[in-house]
Amino acid sequence: MIYTEMTKKAMRIAYHYHHGQLDKSDIPYIFHPIHLAEQMEDELTTTVALLHDLVEDTACTEADLRRHGFPDEVVEAVMLLTHDEAVPYLDYVRAMKGNRLATAVKLADLAHNSDTTRLDYGNIKEARLAKYREARRILQIANERRRALQRTAGRSARRRRQQRPRPRRNRRGIAHEAAR
Repeated sequence: MIYTEMTKKAMRIAYHYHHGQLDKSDIPYIFHPIHLAEQMEDELTTTVALLHDLVEDTACTEADLRRHGFPDEVVEAVMLLTHDEAVPYLDYVRAMKGNRLATAVKLADLAHNSDTTRLDYGNIKEARLAKYREARRILQIANERRRALQRTAGRSARRRRQQRPRPRRNRRGIAHEAAR
């Protein structure tokens, strides 16, 4: 877990709103967002992981998140992770694939929700698991494309730096007057 002022605030707020909620195995629900947050690699994804189910599963609203001072990119990701039942599930997943924060958290969420050992009744419906597999596939492809674009952008920036003329320097490392 990454501990910053923002992640600690998110932890307290998630605990407050999820207080008393239980998952399908009668485990306090707060362990689910904490489990996801522990897998995240930066402050923003950790914060989104802690808050990801608040608007969908509690009385917390987008306005509440903003009132608590969370940055726009965190609130936007949380809202993308909030499934409106009127929207078909895979359309909901496709809508978040352009958002790095939402994608990272949703991939961890799908993995945790697909863990058949997590629930006592042990019989997560195959249709639900298939839906989760397809959602993971959509988001993994989006992640791969994002990484490829970042690598391409990184190579282009390196090439531009390499193409800049460098001033000639003498043995002491002082730039030549002609090069200035």
